[in-house]
Amino acid sequence: MTGVAAYRFSQLDALEAESIFIMREVVAEFERPVLLFSGGKDSIVMLRLAEKAFWPAPIPFPVMHVDTGHNFDEVLAFRDRRVAELGLNLIVASVPEALVSGLVRESADGMRNRIQTPVLLDAIEKHRFDALFGGARRDEEKARAKERVFSFRDEFGQWDPRNQRPELWALYNARIQTGESIRVFPLSNWTELDVWHYIAKERVALPSIYFAHEREVVDRDGMLYAVHEHLPARPGEQPFVEKVRYRTVGDASCTAAVRSDADTVELVIEEVGATRITERGATRGDDRTSEAAMEDRKKEGYF
Repeated sequence: MTGVAAYRFSQLDALEAESIFIMREVVAEFERPVLLFSGGKDSIVMLRLAEKAFWPAPIPFPVMHVDTGHNFDEVLAFRDRRVAELGLNLIVASVPEALVSGLVRESADGMRNRIQTPVLLDAIEKHRFDALFGGARRDEEKARAKERVFSFRDEFGQWDPRNQRPELWALYNARIQTGESIRVFPLSNWTELDVWHYIAKERVALPSIYFAHEREVVDRDGMLYAVHEHLPARPGEQPFVEKVRYRTVGDASCTAAVRSDADTVELVIEEVGATRITERGATRGDDRTSEAAMEDRKKEGYF
């Protein structure tokens, strides 16, 4: 129409609006929500969405990190800085403390992803959280593709993929009994590329580990792992320096890097747009233990 500006609503605007609606729905329906915040890109984007969802009020829930003790230093430093900037209450559920107390045992392979689950469930019970925001996306991995936005967990924190609640017309069933909880995934319908486009649009700061840099690595089963105190070179392995970046950030003992020259957000977007392997498929050694590794962990109560 003449004199009326055209109104455009992009895919990114629609994803943002959906995520903000989900967050507001959770705060309206639940008593003690918490946002799982590791300092990784997906949880950073969730925190930005939470800022926008409740502005100008402060974010009305704490953030929690299940700390394995095997984290990348850059990511922990970013986590602490971002939490301080927003004045948030950070709860750290510590796997090293759980090892000392006897709640969990170190696995033979040294990976701590599996033993995060009892630590997470213990923190949920201790703080009486009834809804937990997670940054999982359906495009990441086939078990996560089965998950609903509101993922029901029983009193033991377990997930049954055959017993999920319908979500027709974006109507979410928030009804739970004492001891039960809901995992909520506001980014379910986003892709890795959507996340990076949103980071560019919002000028979201990230840990430097997400951009190309030189790092000492070893090639193990076709994956490039950084050499450090939690992942030393094995006999016969020859460490070398490679220009790499991380597509996803988890335990330093099971998260690999990818060769890359992408040192800006724009170059990362070009790189992600051309890849045909999901970020977890390309970089997560813990998902290679079996075809159903992620689904098995989720059934036990994992993120």
